[in-house]
Amino acid sequence: MEKEINYLTQANILSNRVRLSVDDATIEFNQLYLSQMMDEVSHLVEGRILIIDRDNNAIYDSFNDIRNTKIDSFEVSRSLKGERIATIYHLERYGETMYVSVPVIYYDRILGVVFMSISLQEAFNTINNVKNLLFFISILTLLLIAVISLFFANLISHPIKILTEAMQRTAQGKLNEKVDIDGNDEIGQLSRAYNFMSTKLSHIEKQRQDFVANVSHELKTPLSSMKLLAESLIMQPSTDTAIYHEFLEDIDSEIDRLNEIIESLLNMVDLDEEKLNLNYKLTYVNYLIEKIVNNIRPLAEKKNIKIIITQWEKIQIYLDQGKIYQALINIIHNAVKYTDEGGKITINIEREGRFAVIKVTDTGYGIPQESLPYIFDRFYRVDSARSRKTGGSGLGLSISNQIVGLHQGTIEVESQIKKGSTFIIKLPMDINQL
Repeated sequence: MEKEINYLTQANILSNRVRLSVDDATIEFNQLYLSQMMDEVSHLVEGRILIIDRDNNAIYDSFNDIRNTKIDSFEVSRSLKGERIATIYHLERYGETMYVSVPVIYYDRILGVVFMSISLQEAFNTINNVKNLLFFISILTLLLIAVISLFFANLISHPIKILTEAMQRTAQGKLNEKVDIDGNDEIGQLSRAYNFMSTKLSHIEKQRQDFVANVSHELKTPLSSMKLLAESLIMQPSTDTAIYHEFLEDIDSEIDRLNEIIESLLNMVDLDEEKLNLNYKLTYVNYLIEKIVNNIRPLAEKKNIKIIITQWEKIQIYLDQGKIYQALINIIHNAVKYTDEGGKITINIEREGRFAVIKVTDTGYGIPQESLPYIFDRFYRVDSARSRKTGGSGLGLSISNQIVGLHQGTIEVESQIKKGSTFIIKLPMDINQL
C-alpha cells in the first residue's frame, strides 16, 4: 500500500532525527532538546507522534495528552525488538486508523520507538466516494450502452425487417418487389443485390410467360391449319384426287413446320441441361463452313442468291462439330431466308488474336436498331408477319447463341435497314475443354 510505505518512510526519518537528541554520556534522550526538535517537525506529519522509551513510557506526545503514560501496544513491542511495522485498525471514534512503529537505534542499541497514529478515514472516504462515483458511472454507462444498443439494433433490424417482408412477398409470387434502403454497408449492398435479383426474376417470369404464350401459339397454328384442311377434305362431296393431293401437301408442310418447332424446343431443353457435355474434336473450321454452304446452296439457288466464302488460312480448333454445325447453319439459313432474290451472302473466315472469327454478311432487309438487343431471346421476331411467312419459329438464333456461349465464344450483330446484316461469331482458339 502506497500510504503505508510513505508513513514508514516518514517514521524512519523521524527516528533518525530523534537519535540526535541522545546524550552521548548517559545514552539517554535529552528531554528538552527532544521536545524542541519534535515541535519543529511534528506539524509536518498528518497525525499523532509519540516517542516511547525502552520502558514503554511516552516521553513525547505531539498532542500533549498522554506524555509520561505507559504505552503497551503490539506495534511498540515489536519495534522494541527491532521491527518496523504498520497496522490498520478500525476505531469506533476515529474510523480507519494506521499505527506506524519504527525503532530508534543508537549504535546498535534500541533506545526507544517512534510511534505514529494517522487517521485514514478521509482517504477511505475519498476511496468510497470514488467507488460510489465509479459505480454510478458504470450504471450510467451500462444504461447508455443499452440505449445505444437498442438504437443500433433497431437501426439494423428495421431494414432487415423490410427486406424480409419483401422476400416473403416475392416468395408469394410478387416478383417485382423493391426495397428502398440506402447506404454502403452490408445491408445496403444486400438490398441492392435483392433489387437486382427481383428485377431479374420479374424479367425471367415475363420471358417465361411470353415463352409459354409463344409456344402455345406456334404449336396451335400448324395444328389449326391441319385440322381446317382435314375438315375441308371430310366435307368435300367429291373425291377429286388433285384436291386431296393439294390438301395433303399442305398438311405435310404443316407437319414439317410442327416437327421443326418441336425439334427446336428439344434442342433448347438439351442446351439448358447443366450436365450437357460437349464432344470436342479437332475441326477444320473452313471445311465445316464449306459443308454447311453445300447443304444450303440449293435453297439459295432457288432465290438466285450468291454465297461467297473468303478465307485466308486454314483454321483448326477443338469444337463440338455437331453443335457448332447447328449454330452456324441456323445463322446462314436465316441469311438466305431473309435475303431477297438476287442478293448476296459473304462468309469470311479469319483469325483475330486468340479467336477464330466467322463473319456472315447478307444484303437482306436488315434489323432495326431497337430490336438488336433482343434478337437472341427465345421466340423473339423482328417482323412476326414476315417470320411466319418464311416459316421461322423464333428459336434458331437463341439456340445458336447458347451453343457458341457453351464454347466460350460470342456472337455480335451489326445491321442497317435495307442494307443487310453481319453476324460475327468468335470462337476461342485455346478453348478450355471442361
